[in-house]
Amino acid sequence: MNPLLNQFLDEVHGAWRFRWLAVATAMAVAVIGWLIIFSLPDRYEAEASVFVDTRTPLKPALQGLTVEQDVDSQLNFVRQSLLAGPQLQRVADKAGVLGYSRGDPRLQEQLLTDMSRRIDISAHSANGRDEDLRTAGSIYRIVYQDRNRARALRVVTILLDTFVTETLGGKREGSENAQQFLETQIQDYERRLRTAEDRLAQFKARHLGLMPTEQGGYFAQLQHEQTEVTELRTKLAQAQTRRATLMRQLHGDVAVAAAAPVSGGSSVGMPGGLDTLSRIDQAQARLDELLLRFTDRHPDVIAARQTLEDLKRRRASELQGLRQGDATAAATSRASSNPVYQSVQLALNQSDVDIADLNTELAEHEAKVTELRRLVDTAPQVEAELAQLNRDYDVNKAQYTAMLANLQKARLGERADIAGSIRFEVVQPPIAGLRPVWPLRIKLLAEILFAAIAAGAGLAYGLHYLRPVVTSGSTLKQIIGVPMLGVVSVAFPQRAHRARRRDTLWFSVAASCLVIAFVAEIIASQRGYRLSLTALKQLVSS
Repeated sequence: MNPLLNQFLDEVHGAWRFRWLAVATAMAVAVIGWLIIFSLPDRYEAEASVFVDTRTPLKPALQGLTVEQDVDSQLNFVRQSLLAGPQLQRVADKAGVLGYSRGDPRLQEQLLTDMSRRIDISAHSANGRDEDLRTAGSIYRIVYQDRNRARALRVVTILLDTFVTETLGGKREGSENAQQFLETQIQDYERRLRTAEDRLAQFKARHLGLMPTEQGGYFAQLQHEQTEVTELRTKLAQAQTRRATLMRQLHGDVAVAAAAPVSGGSSVGMPGGLDTLSRIDQAQARLDELLLRFTDRHPDVIAARQTLEDLKRRRASELQGLRQGDATAAATSRASSNPVYQSVQLALNQSDVDIADLNTELAEHEAKVTELRRLVDTAPQVEAELAQLNRDYDVNKAQYTAMLANLQKARLGERADIAGSIRFEVVQPPIAGLRPVWPLRIKLLAEILFAAIAAGAGLAYGLHYLRPVVTSGSTLKQIIGVPMLGVVSVAFPQRAHRARRRDTLWFSVAASCLVIAFVAEIIASQRGYRLSLTALKQLVSS
């Protein structure tokens, strides 16, 4: 046979000597444990679930139009406040948890601490996946355990109502506080803005004429005026050059060309009906006719030749007058009626007008430059003060406008909350099972039974270890190390056999009683029999 098996059987036979003590110990441990288990108070569990949806159809429509509030942070704050502090005490008062402890602050604190440990408020995503609760909505589960089933239901109901109302109320309260703060700040900045406007108006009235224009500040205006003066001088020089050119044209070749004979030209309006050039032509024709008939010394020829010479000298005098700009010479020489001469004369007149305009404009800009240079020590300081006043005004106006916009957003957000920007839907109303969730008596009864058996077996083996005996020849041979010739059996084997059978029967009866007691305990647990802690104390003391 296996040596290990022989050793195990020897240990069992040795511990079997203390079997009655082991049974008594197991029964005592089992009975005490079962009595303790039956004295434990029942604890009922109530629970409720609520779905919180922050993705209502109203929210996308108000994106960017209202002040965004972190609803999840508000929910977490309410959840934490329900587990401690004044909020938990109000819940306990409404549910009647405190009871007789109102006069004892220490006991009241202990009850509130115990109540807080038995409350569980958990959140998970509505779609069952681990993701941000803001994107899928969240389901909050409220669980509470109490010895009284009705009280457990009351606590969960109050917690559920408080959770919803405090979240919405806190959100509205936060919006109202924000509005009050913004209104106060708006009034303050409105006063600042009015003060800045008054200061700016008074400053402009005191320094009228020194304010920057659309062209910019002082130095920009000075630079602009100087640039205008330079450009006007350039334009004036160009206009004067053009006028000189036109004058040379009008008193030079153009005038001479304009005074030349024109085929079929009219002489109307000229003294004597003909101009000088026509009369020269007639005098030349007359002289040619006389030369055909007379000699050079004929008085008529001499007279005609003298007239022709006079007319030529007169023509030369007219051309000289044209070159000098004589209007009478232009009229008598027919130059003023020439289109080319007229166009040059018109261009010259326009040039004179342009030069006069440029001189006037140049004088104005030069006077402006002189005036600006005179203010070189005053205007920059005025501009600096004006810039500071404008900066203060712009800052106050920007802050005022921003806060006014935020106030409108806060008011719109409050109206959106009333309209339903966040939705609470009770998924599971408060319920509580008819059976307690703690203690798990059947499981505990079985564990006590196994613990009692282990305690009895451990006691028997411990006594055997302290007082060992040899139960077989092989063990003795192994201990003494000497060959064993034989083993002397009992004198009356039948009597010993009957004694063993009787002992085994009584041991079986005792073990069966333990099992029957276990079954009875289970039946009693199923039927709801309980043992009060006071009765257990009395039983132990007796």
